[in-house]
Amino acid sequence: MYRYAVIDFETNGLMPGQGGRALEVAAVIVEGDEIVASWQSLMNPGGRVPRFITALTGITPAMVRTAPSPDEVMTQVHEFVGDATLVAHNASFDRRFWEYELDLCGRLCSSEFLCTVLIGRRLYPWAPNHKLATLVELHRIPVEGQHHRALADAAMTAHLFMKMQRDLSELYPQEWQAEDFLARYQRTGKALVRSTAPH
Repeated sequence: MYRYAVIDFETNGLMPGQGGRALEVAAVIVEGDEIVASWQSLMNPGGRVPRFITALTGITPAMVRTAPSPDEVMTQVHEFVGDATLVAHNASFDRRFWEYELDLCGRLCSSEFLCTVLIGRRLYPWAPNHKLATLVELHRIPVEGQHHRALADAAMTAHLFMKMQRDLSELYPQEWQAEDFLARYQRTGKALVRSTAPH
């Protein structure tokens, strides 16, 4: 049985190394068609929390000031995730912060991610867009917590990822359980893959 870690960051900017730092990280462990564990923490990178970030996420400067250090948080989440395959919605964003923050605390890590945006564009080409909120509403995934908080977004992405696996198992009954199937599927041209019918 494959083990996946669905991660999500909330940050104070878009690019690590250009002022952007992680303020919160969460990881949700998926095994088969079940969430088996979850982990979340705020962190204090020592930078500011812009007002628009507080408006978007609800994360305030006071919450960050009392949070643990990035070194402590990233060490813990790295150990929690272990050797699970990493998954994120818009994974290029989360991967940048994952690798940057781990590098800062001395844990060199170059990780491949599965991306539910890339998979969604191929699997649900008829969706109006492939934002997390849109796909969650489209598939009637329950919203637990607040959008744009790391644990809530990671949990919604985990439920979406499990839905995607169920749909792919019907489209590719003989192939989808191959170790590299999901990675290949998300990189293959849209015209060359099977997709679900609109509903």
